[in-house]
This record gives sequence, C-alpha cells and structure tokens, in this order.
Amino acid sequence: MSTTSPLEKPAPVEKAGGAVATYLDQRLGSNKALGRNLGKVFPDHWSFMLGEIVLYSFIVILLTGVYLTLFFKPSMVEVVYDGSYVPLKGVMMSEAYASSLDISFDVRGGLLIRQMHHWAALIFVAAMVVHAFRVFFTGAYRKPRELNWILGVVLLTLALAAGFTGYSLPDDLLSGTGLQIIRGIIQAIPVVGTWLAFFIFGGEYPGTDIISRLYSAHILLVPGLILAIVTVHLMMVWVQKHTQYPGPGRTNTNVVGYPLMPVYMAKAGGFFFVVFGVIALISGLVTINPIWIFGPYTPDQVSAGTQPDWYIGWLDGALRLMPNWETVVAGYTISWNVLIPSVIIPGILFTLLALYPFIEAWVTGDKREHNLLERPRNAPVRTGIGVMAIVFYGILWIGGGNDIVAVAFDLSINSISWALRILLIVAPPIAFIITKRICLGLQRKDRDKLLHGYESGRVLRLPHGEFIEVHEPINVKEMAVITSKTDHAVLPAPQKTDTDGVRNPRYLVHSLRHRLSTFFYGDNVPKPSAAEIEHGQHHAAEQAAIEAPLHEYEDRDVIYNAHGGVLHHPGMPEINAEQIAEETRS
Repeated sequence: MSTTSPLEKPAPVEKAGGAVATYLDQRLGSNKALGRNLGKVFPDHWSFMLGEIVLYSFIVILLTGVYLTLFFKPSMVEVVYDGSYVPLKGVMMSEAYASSLDISFDVRGGLLIRQMHHWAALIFVAAMVVHAFRVFFTGAYRKPRELNWILGVVLLTLALAAGFTGYSLPDDLLSGTGLQIIRGIIQAIPVVGTWLAFFIFGGEYPGTDIISRLYSAHILLVPGLILAIVTVHLMMVWVQKHTQYPGPGRTNTNVVGYPLMPVYMAKAGGFFFVVFGVIALISGLVTINPIWIFGPYTPDQVSAGTQPDWYIGWLDGALRLMPNWETVVAGYTISWNVLIPSVIIPGILFTLLALYPFIEAWVTGDKREHNLLERPRNAPVRTGIGVMAIVFYGILWIGGGNDIVAVAFDLSINSISWALRILLIVAPPIAFIITKRICLGLQRKDRDKLLHGYESGRVLRLPHGEFIEVHEPINVKEMAVITSKTDHAVLPAPQKTDTDGVRNPRYLVHSLRHRLSTFFYGDNVPKPSAAEIEHGQHHAAEQAAIEAPLHEYEDRDVIYNAHGGVLHHPGMPEINAEQIAEETRS
C-alpha cells in the first residue's frame, strides 16, 4: 500500500480546491460551518428513504417540466391539426392540444419526457402520502415537529393542486371532463359559487383563458410554493434533528447513526439515480394518459370510462356515492350532493389532519419533546384512526370507478353504489376496532416476552416428568425496542365544584379532555417494572440452562440410517445382534 509523503506536492485538483475553499472561508467563514454540518449524524432506517423519494421525484418533475415548456403552447385558439398522428389530421382543436400531440409524436424524446413527467408526479404524491403515514403511525409529528407536520399537509395540498393544473393542460376530452367537474364544484358553493366560476374561467365556461391561467399556476405559482416549503421543511429537519427508531443506546437526547459526509452524501447521490432510473424505465415501458385516443375537448361531450389520477379518485368517488340532496333557501339552490363530498368533507379532513398533533397533545397533556419514535402497537387508538382513514379512502377510491367495476363484473351500478355507501359508514369503525385489538394483542405478546422470554418452540421433559416449553432470554436489541414503550396515564376526572362548593367554570372542557384521554389510553397493557423484567429474563435463562446439557448430549449423537434410523452414539453397536451380544457379555 503506497503512502503520500508530507513533502510531496499536492495534486493540481487538490491545490485548486484548497484555494477555492480558502477564498470562500476568508469572505464567508464557510469552513467552520461546513465542518460542523457535514459531520452531522443521521439515523439509518429504510423508511427514511420515503422522504428522499418525494424530493428526488420532484427534481425529476422540474427537469422534465422545463423541457416540456419549450414546446407546449398554452393557448385555446383553435387550429387545424396537421401533425404526424393521422387519425386526427384536419380536426379542429386548440393549440394546447395540438402542441401536446406534437410533443408526443414530433418532438424528439417528447413522449418519453411527457410520460416521465406524469409518472414522476404520481410517484411524488404517492411517496408523500406513504411518508405522511410513516410519520403519523410512529408519532413523529409530536413536539417539537408540529409545524413541520403542518408544512407537510400544506405540501400535500399543493401537490394535489399541481396535479390538477397539469392534468388539465393538454385540453383533451379526458382532462376537459375533469375541468367540467371542477366547474360544478365551484358553482355549488353557496352565494359566491357562480361569481367564482365566472372569475376563474374568465366568463362563460369554458372561455378562452383557463388553459393559460392553469399554465401559469402550474409552472410558476404552485412549483414555487412547493420548492419554498420543501426548503423550509428540510431546514427544520436539519435544525430539529431527525427522529430515530428505538434501539440500544437510542434516547430522546441523542442521535445514533452515520455522518452526512461521506456516508449519506454517497447514499443520497446513488439513490437519486435509482429513483430517476425507475421513473425512466416505467415511462419507457408503460403508457400513461394517451391523449391522442381521447381527442380534443368539446364541452358537450364526455369520454366514456373517465378516471382521474389515483390521488383525486377518492373525491370523484365521494361525488358518485353522495345521494341527490338539494335544498332551496331564499331562492338559492344548495346542492348538498356536490357541496358535501367535494368541499365540506375534504375541508374537514384536511383541517383535522393539520391540527391532529395539537389535538393529541391537548388530549394527553403531553408537552415533552419526542425524538424517539413510537411503535404503532404502543398507540392503538392512533393506529386505529390511521387504518380507519385508509379504509375510508379505499372505499371512496373504489367508488370513483364504480362504472368500471360494474362493467368488469357484470353488476348493477346502483347495487355497487349502495353497497359502497353502507360500507363507507360500517367498515371504518370495524377496521378501527380490529386494529386496536391487534395492537393490544401485540402489547401482551411483548409483555410476555419481558416476563418469560420468547417461546423457543422446544418442549422439555424434566426429571420428575413435567413437560415445559423452553423460553430463551430476549436479546439486547429487542429488549431496548420493547422497553421503549411509554405508559400514558389517563387524565383525572374533574370535580364539578371545589371544596368550598364553588362551581368549576372549566368543568365541561376538563370533562371532555378526561373522556378523550380515556378513549386514547384507557385500554393499555402496562409495561412490567424493571424488577419484574429482570426476574422474567433470569427465569428464562434458568430454563435455557436446564436444556444446555441436553444440547451437549445431542451434539455428540450421530445418526445412522440403519434399521429404521435408530439414534446411536459413537462406539455403540450398529445392529441389534451386536447390541444383544454386548449386553450378554456385560
């Protein structure tokens, strides 16, 4: 192995790099900051890569979007198509749709870039949703990260806005149908709905300005906001430290992991190209949004079997499952069948999602900082709420394709709709109860491991004839994970009056907190005390010690496949005749 002598001159690249670093340090004081930050430690777990997928897919969206802006024309001026796609030659269409066809068929690499842009957008939202579930189920939103959770909810909302504005730009019959739905939702808003629709579309629907307005929002406003929020989000993660899963040596006051430089820099660079490669591979092999099949948009037509992208499908399903309820108040018709599923329900859900960290902290009275993640089984109510939300979303998502399901399985669309309406009310609470019971069962299993060790699956007969299943002590890593559980005490019930008989003015608020606290933490399997855990592990070690001589005995055994595979020790007779002869001699 060769070494470099201290007297040897540095390479030109090293010399130039050192000169640049010195130049910047003398003016910015960068060396100290870089030295401190590049050595910052980050915990290591595969689920943390979900956030990286969000970031890298967004980078792919920006790169491909810049390429597409060079060729797309956001104009609704009608032209006669004269491009390469023969079935549409001579058809009147908007410049937006014609330029989208040109990108797909006439621009070199245009179709690949357009599909990469679309697939990256889908992966961007999907990774964001899964990342949010990881944060929710592990309690990573707790103090001091409540504001970061709100930024995540805003980011998710902006991602939906970016998806809708981009989805509508090609001005094909499929995206135009979605635009028609949005117009109906806006008009369903009481009093101001009609005015808002005129304001957004620039007059009567569809007008001549909507594509250019969506284009400005899609390439400038929404991406700028997303980029700003992502930057602030990453800065807050950097300052607050990353959360970590429980394990040996991991506490709320430290971080166990690897330094940013060079470990995570190398991982991040490699993982970006993995994400980029996967998106490019999917885009090259799987067609998405074939706008040439749908044709140009005309307001009096609707394409058959229209389905929005998956992240909007649940809203479409809510619209389809809502009964036809309307009310006339003071001459105004309130279309509840549109207003409730498309405005009220999403508004309530996203508001509760954003405020959930504060609601949970208020209910539990927990004001501590949490840098150590919580296992989902140790928060059964929270986990049940998350699963209930997934089931609720899944039913609405299926409802968004009720016509496709009806055709595929030859069923009545009305029967499917009524079945989904019933399931939407019944299934989420059932999912909550089942999830909560599973979590409590897993808590009992963890408690048994602490008190008795883990079940080895081996049955041992003791000298006095008793049969026992041998338990083994759990290892250090599993011990640290299980004992990280925190038992939350239920808030005490308030008194209506004090000792002097004066009525408690905050009785109703405190009573509500007590009831919610009981709902959250009333059902719990308490963690054993340190003495009970030590006794249980010692007992398991004693059982393992009883079995140890048997293992030594078995290790000396040699199995010969003779006369039915009887177990023999080395030196013993191998056949019955030899064994009988040996017993006779003895």
